[in-house]
Amino acid sequence: MELDLSWILLGLPIAFTLGWLASRLDLRQLRIENRQAPKAYFKGLNYLLNEQQDQAIDAFIEAVQRDPDTSELHFALGNLFRRRGEYERAVRVHEHLLSRADLSASDRERAQHALAQDFLKAGLLDRAEDALQRLEGTRYQEQAWLSLLALHERARDWPHATEIARRLQQAEHGDFAARLAHYQCELAATALSKHQDPTTARRLLTEAIEQSPASARPRIQLAGLLAGQGDMPGAFTELARLEQHAPQAIPLVASELVRIGQASGQLPHAIELLQRSYALLPSIDTADAIVQAQVAAGTPMPEAREGYVRHMTQEPSLIAAMRWLSHEPFAQDGAHPMVQRSLEHAARPLARYRCAACGFEAQGYFWQCPGCQAWESFPPKRIEEL
Repeated sequence: MELDLSWILLGLPIAFTLGWLASRLDLRQLRIENRQAPKAYFKGLNYLLNEQQDQAIDAFIEAVQRDPDTSELHFALGNLFRRRGEYERAVRVHEHLLSRADLSASDRERAQHALAQDFLKAGLLDRAEDALQRLEGTRYQEQAWLSLLALHERARDWPHATEIARRLQQAEHGDFAARLAHYQCELAATALSKHQDPTTARRLLTEAIEQSPASARPRIQLAGLLAGQGDMPGAFTELARLEQHAPQAIPLVASELVRIGQASGQLPHAIELLQRSYALLPSIDTADAIVQAQVAAGTPMPEAREGYVRHMTQEPSLIAAMRWLSHEPFAQDGAHPMVQRSLEHAARPLARYRCAACGFEAQGYFWQCPGCQAWESFPPKRIEEL
């Protein structure tokens, strides 16, 4: 018993010493790892600031491997992958985060939002829509609604776009009245072209006017609908109301005002309206319509076309010069068509409309830019007048 007891007494200090040494080794290893992980992180951050994304990704991957539970590193890595266009890898990173049971509610929402952005950038619109809908009731709800709105517009899904825009309007996240009016106009155009349902189209356009009285498009489309049904006085009335509610849009319908005014017996009224509009907002389209209206009212062409000269006294205009010269008698009749064609060729680029948001140019006027999808980003003026 004495021998056994002595061994026990001897072994206790040895065991204590070994345990102390082991703990010191563990602490040392932990300190080394903790020093290495921040070092890899800051190295990646330095690469990122120097726009060396390949090296930054390698550094962040190293940091994640050393500390796989660090969510911030995963978010940084996923964002880097998305910026580089490596959407599949970004999706994998964010899906891995969402699969973790220990992820906080705040980080889970953040990962869901990041995943939705991955799908949007990758063009996986169905999966993006599903991911965005999962953000309902989170702090990213407003951003998700705006992204869903853009998705529905891109898909020309106007009923769902209307629903989302109304939610944003009710939540006081901005004024969407004008955009909702555009959606009603799109639905009205669909009702006419696909379903041949003028009654529904008229109801939608009337609702759009009530919803956004300052919007020009519903009145213009309603005037076109009424003119197509033979109601020329009603069509002229709708176009004339633009002077009060959207005077900047009159150049877009100046020639229609002349045509419908003549058909409805209100040509003098149309001339007066166009002259008031031109005095307020000079435009080559308005000037041209005034010349057309005066000729239709009986004014001789040589006298009426002086309107082009008056316009050129305010600002130089190749378009106005071309239209004035088109009625000018030439000494050499054979040269006139060639001169006219040359002027038309030179003036064609100046007669386009240009999006103020992205610079997209088009011969016709668009309510929504085909390039950047912005609404009413085309000024109602030709490039020459900008």
